Amino acid sequence: MTKLEQIERSIAALKTKELKAFTKWFAAYQAEVWDMQIEADAKAGRLDKFAEQALAELHAGRVRPL
Repeated sequence: MTKLEQIERSIAALKTKELKAFTKWFAAYQAEVWDMQIEADAKAGRLDKFAEQALAELHAGRVRPL
């Protein structure tokens, strides 16, 4: 059995209260991983082109208030 299969079985065996707690924890964990990836991408310059495009649109007057 793979590690993933073990995890799946363990999750499937959780009681409702435990599953809710796990779901809450996992959502927070995924958000933290996402934030770290965005931060790493920003520091590496991988988001620069998007910022430049947004600023160009702003300076060209092609944006509107939300």
